Amino acid sequence: MKILGKNKCSVRDRLLKGASSLFSRKGYAATTVREIVAEAGVTKPVLYYYFKSKEGLYFTLMREGFSKLDELIRSVGGYEGNTREKLHRLCEQTFVLIQENVEIVRVMYSYYYGPRQGAPFFDFDAYHLKFIQTLRGIVAEGVRRKELVDANVEEMSWVILGTITLAMDLYLTHPEWKVDQEKLSRMVKLVLQGIGTIGGGRATNDQ
Repeated sequence: MKILGKNKCSVRDRLLKGASSLFSRKGYAATTVREIVAEAGVTKPVLYYYFKSKEGLYFTLMREGFSKLDELIRSVGGYEGNTREKLHRLCEQTFVLIQENVEIVRVMYSYYYGPRQGAPFFDFDAYHLKFIQTLRGIVAEGVRRKELVDANVEEMSWVILGTITLAMDLYLTHPEWKVDQEKLSRMVKLVLQGIGTIGGGRATNDQ
């Protein structure tokens, strides 16, 4: 089977999108290959051509979703700016990534915090730890540069992580509250006001 060019990309993307939607609504085990291909508007051989199996599709979905997080972590790590700017960028870009991949996030949440529903094992913790290490590294650098208060680095990192997690949880579970990037930005500014030093340029509401 040979599928080239734009059609190849669109078919593959439709399969990934259809699978993520079904996995988030029904769970991995309850979702059939027949349903996935129907959602994507293709046939079973097309799915097998791209992904070999439902399991292969699942792993591709997770790996490609989390590869975007890897790209974000690398970009923030190389960003030239003060500590508050780096932390703000990390929080805002993470939230944008969640919004753009909300179905994958729902799948990850349901499998990580609940029964795996027959889904193959995927090491979510490896990515979570990488994110935490990046966040902790930025905070530690801020303390060394005296741009953040001289307090417990791990605890300050947890506070910032808690802000992102809260925004993500509200976005996923309470859409009527309309938690968006602007609200997250204000929340992050409040947190950074608390841990930013005067010498490092304490954040203000108009920043």
